[in-house]
Amino acid sequence: MSNGAPAPGQIAIVGMAALMPSAGDLESYWRNLINGVDAITDVPPHRWDEEFYDPEQAHRPDRMYCKRGGFVDEYATFEPLRFGVMPASIGDIEPDQLITLEVAAAAIDDAGGTDKLPDGERVGVILGRGGILSPAQARYAQRVRMSSQVIGILRELIPDVDPARLELLRKKFDERLGPYQPEGTIGLVPNLAASRVANRLNLRGPAYTIDAACASSLIAVDQGITELLNGRLDAVLAGGVHHVHDISFWSVFNQLRALSRQGEIRPFDAAADGLLIGEGTGVVVLKRYADAVRDGDRIYAVIRGSGVSSDGKSASMFNPAVSGQVLAIRRAWEAAGLDPTAPDALGLLEAHGTGTPTGDAAELTTVAQVFGPYAGGPRPVIGSVKSMIGHTMPAAGVAGLIKAAMAVHRGVLPPTLHCESPRAEMAATRFAPIATAQPWESDGPRRAGVNAFGFGGINAHLVIEQAPASAGEPLVGFTAPAAGSGAVTVDEADQVLWLAASSPAGLAELLDRDDETVRRLGADLAARSGGDAPGRARLGIVNPTDKLLAVARKTVARGQAWRG
Repeated sequence: MSNGAPAPGQIAIVGMAALMPSAGDLESYWRNLINGVDAITDVPPHRWDEEFYDPEQAHRPDRMYCKRGGFVDEYATFEPLRFGVMPASIGDIEPDQLITLEVAAAAIDDAGGTDKLPDGERVGVILGRGGILSPAQARYAQRVRMSSQVIGILRELIPDVDPARLELLRKKFDERLGPYQPEGTIGLVPNLAASRVANRLNLRGPAYTIDAACASSLIAVDQGITELLNGRLDAVLAGGVHHVHDISFWSVFNQLRALSRQGEIRPFDAAADGLLIGEGTGVVVLKRYADAVRDGDRIYAVIRGSGVSSDGKSASMFNPAVSGQVLAIRRAWEAAGLDPTAPDALGLLEAHGTGTPTGDAAELTTVAQVFGPYAGGPRPVIGSVKSMIGHTMPAAGVAGLIKAAMAVHRGVLPPTLHCESPRAEMAATRFAPIATAQPWESDGPRRAGVNAFGFGGINAHLVIEQAPASAGEPLVGFTAPAAGSGAVTVDEADQVLWLAASSPAGLAELLDRDDETVRRLGADLAARSGGDAPGRARLGIVNPTDKLLAVARKTVARGQAWRG
């Protein structure tokens, strides 16, 4: 096994976007991760009725003993006209489809915009999305079946009831479910989460969703890698989406007693007693590494290897099998041509880490078998983003992948919350959790592994690595405040737009052009001045996406100073 640089056949992550609890965009998500923000809250009132929370009656399927989770409500915005969607039609579309469209577009912006992508015929969309009864599907099922069932029961119990009263009951029942448009039922089809992205963004490669439970989004990435390496596509948008907080979904985990009674998700902690349900959407833009270098893309990380497996025959398909998890991880490291037991194999393992005693014990046993025991020196870090945002189900893998890719790129190791007393199985591994962010010190390329293990025995693992410095990319200082300590300062390769004029009005005039012209003007200025821009009114934008340029235009037009 080698330890060499990325080969031409490997895959680059060139764009990312996320909508997660307490984080409306990628930078907010990263800032929360390094600051150790606990985004878990009580269930918002409109998600499900408060009467469903009754710990004393939690043996019933309609009563919950837990009401804590991760929610995106205040950050889930959608600009319909930007995507050619009529505002009046939004009520007939599953919210996760609109959120996914917004996040996918943000990922493309983060990759440099559509001009940095190949022709739309060579771009695919592959998303992990659970085949779970969504709120809109639940309402439709109630509309079709439940009102008739209720009326039928009343007829049996009260044979002489006035038929007019029954019809009034049906009408009131339907009104409680909200307005209904027959053509809106097409919006309930699950695969439209991917199809709508392809339709609105004019991407003509394959667009589809997959359901591999909690491993869905990492397997979507694995499928995207396959499409790129076999030459069918030149870019792939891959990721996962989960925005189901319907009470029927919660009821499943309530009946399994899988939810935490403490109201905290404590991955790998000895006192952990279950998971908390989160929600979120994450999308990464993938290209072949050689193509990304050719195109001058900013590369967050290189995917060195990917591995997928199933548990096969075991005592119970509902309990994790160490042998299946080991197989997926070893396949990924073999594909990477790397030895997972080498002292410098990795600095971070973003684990599945659900906070369930059975799952955490199995994963730590797996990790010990694959990566070996502690043999001295600095311990690699093990963590789980679920401690901060909850378990985002089919989006869990991409939530962890984005965290790991940002850590590799920025050179900061994020903390994991609520792991004060690690499980006994941790001692057999080479890893240790950290409670505050730390600089990632490494003599070689920063490297991480990412786990995602799905209910029913489907497993996925990725090996990602720091990209070699790309020629021509300016270095920008980045300060990441570590909770409870000083600043962590690293260097990050990123795109920076510089503009300058003698007055704010002159700056507004420069911005009053199409996005590509503005970027070209900025590049010309940087080439002439080396970033020391002449003029009293100056503007600098790190990662100048279309969205950030639009914000800059509005702010400069108001004549206000802008920072942030």
